Amino acid sequence: MTSKADKFNWHLPLYAAAATLVVFLPFALWSADLGAVIYVVVVAPIVSLVLLAVVLAAKRNRRRTVLSMLAVYWIGSAALVDNYSAVRDATRWLLFSKAYKAKVLEQSATDGRGLNHVYWDGWGWAGANTDVYLVFDPNGWLVPTEDPSPSKLRGLPCIVPRVRRLENHWYAVMFYTDTDWDHCH
Repeated sequence: MTSKADKFNWHLPLYAAAATLVVFLPFALWSADLGAVIYVVVVAPIVSLVLLAVVLAAKRNRRRTVLSMLAVYWIGSAALVDNYSAVRDATRWLLFSKAYKAKVLEQSATDGRGLNHVYWDGWGWAGANTDVYLVFDPNGWLVPTEDPSPSKLRGLPCIVPRVRRLENHWYAVMFYTDTDWDHCH
């Protein structure tokens, strides 16, 4: 029979998973192009070193629990960084959708040739910019895609590499680098 001190504590790895998300989200909100880089280069190594120090300082019967926290942190961080754009869009939509919807809906009704939209996000460096627009599509013209070679979708002025559905009739549409709503190649 094992003593209470020798039992694996499942609460701590669960707390590590929640803490990973809490630590990651500010970086996802902060910057479309630098957030993930700073998280991977600065934050993840610091948190990992702290957890490794806790492993070394922990009593032998608690090391397995703390190591599992480190594993959960690494796996959670890898999943969040791998899906950085989707996490960023979902978080921003959850927090700011009301204001963005109001901006889009105050535009005059489309005349059938285009869709109401506002600038949603972007990143770039040295003049090579990528723009993402929030698009309201009441007609159901847009289809979520991340196909590397999509065709031109009805209502959009350009061929786009990604359309991500945020909510019914609301989409984040990413344009190719150096292309925007008014300037297609």
